[in-house]
Amino acid sequence: MTSHCRSLGRHCRPLLAALALGLAAGGVLAEPRSYRIDPEHFSIGFQIEHLGYADVLGLFLEAEGAFVYDEDTRKLESGRVVVKAESVFSNHQARDKHVRDSDFLDVKRHPDIVFEATGYEPGEGGAGKLHGKLSLLGQTRPVTLDVSLNKAASYPFGHRKHTLGISAQTTIRRSQWGMDYGVERGMVGDEVALKFELEALRE
Repeated sequence: MTSHCRSLGRHCRPLLAALALGLAAGGVLAEPRSYRIDPEHFSIGFQIEHLGYADVLGLFLEAEGAFVYDEDTRKLESGRVVVKAESVFSNHQARDKHVRDSDFLDVKRHPDIVFEATGYEPGEGGAGKLHGKLSLLGQTRPVTLDVSLNKAASYPFGHRKHTLGISAQTTIRRSQWGMDYGVERGMVGDEVALKFELEALRE
């Protein structure tokens, strides 16, 4: 194209300018957008060992979150999720009451569990590593989640908004946040597997 432009001389300059403008305009389209996690499609599950016999499965029923993400560059600008500690549910009323007290979540003093994203490393396909800080029981520690972007498309019904479908998981040691009840005696496991399934709507 360069040699062809030399033959055209000054007549080629407008063509080059238009091409450069077009490339610049294309770059503008790639920009971070705000996403809000749909509370109706936000599941937070946990799994923890009990006395070596079997694992207890549970959920947190109330949470909200939002993030700023560029789908073209796969760059995460920011992200925050707040989980209501009191909403813990393991299908056993007495156990849930115990988990809410000072031996575990201490919900009266620490009603919110907060995750703040600090960075994202995209991998192959829709996979990636999400880095952040988890604040629990008044202490903040780094965590990394394995993330999978399952789908990005306009929703087929209802709100019809552009929606991201995301799965994420990680395993933490609760004693790192000072929650060590039952660990030493082997009553309750230290490791807690966490799993997140969510749909996020582009604002």
